[in-house]
Amino acid sequence: MKIGIYGYGNLGRGVEKAFACNPDMELVGVFTRRDPSTVQTESGCPVYAAAKAEDFEGVIDVMILCGGSATDLPEMTPEMARRFNVVDSFDTHACIPEHFAKVDQAAFQTGHTALISAGWDPGLFSLARLYMNAALPEGKDYTFWGRGVSQGHSDAIRRIPGVKDARQYTVPVEEALAQVRAGLQPELTVRQKHLRECYVVAEEGADKAAIEKTIREMPNYFADYDTVVHFVSLEELRRDHSALPHGGEVIRSGKTSAENKHIMSFSLKLDSNPEFTGSVLLACARALGKMHARGVFGCHTMFDVAPADLSALPPEELRKKLL
Repeated sequence: MKIGIYGYGNLGRGVEKAFACNPDMELVGVFTRRDPSTVQTESGCPVYAAAKAEDFEGVIDVMILCGGSATDLPEMTPEMARRFNVVDSFDTHACIPEHFAKVDQAAFQTGHTALISAGWDPGLFSLARLYMNAALPEGKDYTFWGRGVSQGHSDAIRRIPGVKDARQYTVPVEEALAQVRAGLQPELTVRQKHLRECYVVAEEGADKAAIEKTIREMPNYFADYDTVVHFVSLEELRRDHSALPHGGEVIRSGKTSAENKHIMSFSLKLDSNPEFTGSVLLACARALGKMHARGVFGCHTMFDVAPADLSALPPEELRKKLL
């Protein structure tokens, strides 16, 4: 299966690394909005200007879109879905229905297939929530993220005028997590479950007070959370915050009778958020290629993907090894 990577930041490099573990997939090239001559890929695969992507229509089976959710993917995904089968990792949860509708229309019009909001949340955590709700219809869901670097939130901060670089950590509130694990089923607001810790490098002469205010009031990202903003030097950011760990846990607390209560959980602890997310995106690209070959068009999410389609193993091997 021939794959393209559109965008070569942390996530694009994470997708590239995943090819080493997926020999049934071939990386055709990386497409970037930067000057291709300034971009050196780790694998040595060709780098092309983003505008050259249209030359690969009919060559690339699936294009994996590695732009940011704040400003890139809302326009990029529907545009690219008119030319390619596409996978993205759009993670602004509140805007997923709107994004889905736009991509669905674009893909259907041109006979392409799209898979949006892939990764681990949304993505694998979404599937965990679905399975848990199906098994325990009477109960409550809780999702905790971190402590780890959120790529989407970090990107949103970097888009603020006057910001040179930034890292944002999502941090679970331990008291809330302990109550949920104990099966107490507390009523928790988003503010009571997490805080957001930001490390920001400001441009020389930038208005730090204005930057902090913009961060704290940003809808869908920070407005509903207790947010701590630290201004640091570029050297300090690179020294102390260059790694990109993340993780989290989905928990459902429910009951099947008055006498019997149950707790289900699915957790991740990741050394590299972009590498793990990139690996999930490549598996989703495999599934999307199979779906398109069966004549499935339009936009889909991981809810619509048959689990076997994600795997490179044939069905008989899956039944033998994993069932």
